[in-house]
Amino acid sequence: MNILITNDDGINADGLIALKKSLEKVHSVFIVAPLKEQSGSSHSLTMNMPLRVYEYGKNYYAVDGTPTDCIMLAINKIFEKIQFDLLISGINYGANLGDDITYSGTVAGAMEGCLMGIPSIAISLDVNFKKRPVYVHYETAVFVLNKIIENGLKFKKDTFLNINVPDLPIEKIKGIKITRQGKRTYKDVIVENIDPRGEKYFWIAGTPVVLCKDEDTDIYAVENGYVSITPLKMDLTDYEFINELNKFLTNKDFFNSSG
Repeated sequence: MNILITNDDGINADGLIALKKSLEKVHSVFIVAPLKEQSGSSHSLTMNMPLRVYEYGKNYYAVDGTPTDCIMLAINKIFEKIQFDLLISGINYGANLGDDITYSGTVAGAMEGCLMGIPSIAISLDVNFKKRPVYVHYETAVFVLNKIIENGLKFKKDTFLNINVPDLPIEKIKGIKITRQGKRTYKDVIVENIDPRGEKYFWIAGTPVVLCKDEDTDIYAVENGYVSITPLKMDLTDYEFINELNKFLTNKDFFNSSG
């Protein structure tokens, strides 16, 4: 297979390198990843400044932009003659669960691949940032990904996969759950402090608060030692609410109304 890899942790990230080393044993691997970390960049596209491309090796490039920029350049310029069979965004250092997927550059990389008609996967490892572990189990995420590829999963059009893997040895993973997006928010989101010059500054941080612990969610699965696989659709339309809006508009003419 021809596999395109990107991420939001940057071109030198351990997760990307682990993925590359594993996949290139069997597949043709092509990498276009951000030059620097782009966590939280979501599905942003750079349109107000030029982008520069740096070659790191054969089929191995960095872009001084977002994951979305990387995929745009990879498909339309750098590897424009390559027909890709799969796009993988990751392996991300940290989970992308619940509402976090709306901010995630990792998820956005897979989203852009899906928009371009390529079967796409975002994969993340649920690393505990506060403990900052000395050893991170990227091999577990690689194992899961390889099993999915080996078994020939057929992708649905306009749908991509968001995979989250517990940071555990392979033998301690309880299994795989097909999940829906959960719900959580954060407390103490803004940290306020004073810099050495006496100027006030703010840091966006926060501690996650789980609001939904339903067993069919991505959050529950990962917290309980399971790999979570959530299919995400490109179509964000709320079809049920369309009916409610149509009822609301019935017999109303806003353009000819006096008030």
